[in-house]
Amino acid sequence: MPKYLILKHYRGTPATVNDVPMDRWTPEEVDAHMQFMADFGQRLEESGEYVDGQALSPEGAFVRAGDARGTPVTDGPFAETKDLIAGWYIVDVDGWDRAAALAGELSLAPGAGGKPIHEWLEVRPFYGAPSATQD
Repeated sequence: MPKYLILKHYRGTPATVNDVPMDRWTPEEVDAHMQFMADFGQRLEESGEYVDGQALSPEGAFVRAGDARGTPVTDGPFAETKDLIAGWYIVDVDGWDRAAALAGELSLAPGAGGKPIHEWLEVRPFYGAPSATQD
């Protein structure tokens, strides 16, 4: 079965329906969101479609091979992925339609007021997997 990346973004996507930044949510709203994410991952594990899922910390740096002066480390050129990428799921599913359906379900995670966010999620096939743009 082909693998797909379902990528969550902090920003850089069209506005969500429930467009309240997480740093303005109550602790209970954050907990409900995180529980939704855990439950989603658990359902994927039970169906055999789960490969990996991670939330990313906003900390990070750009690193590259250096020269005689050492390895350069910088807070990065803009736009920085630490400001953009919130986390991901990797799924192993029957095809593009199932990956897109899972992303649609995930976009309903609760946000402020317990209402679904309807966030935009990026779905990308791993090389060799069918995509929505293939004929």
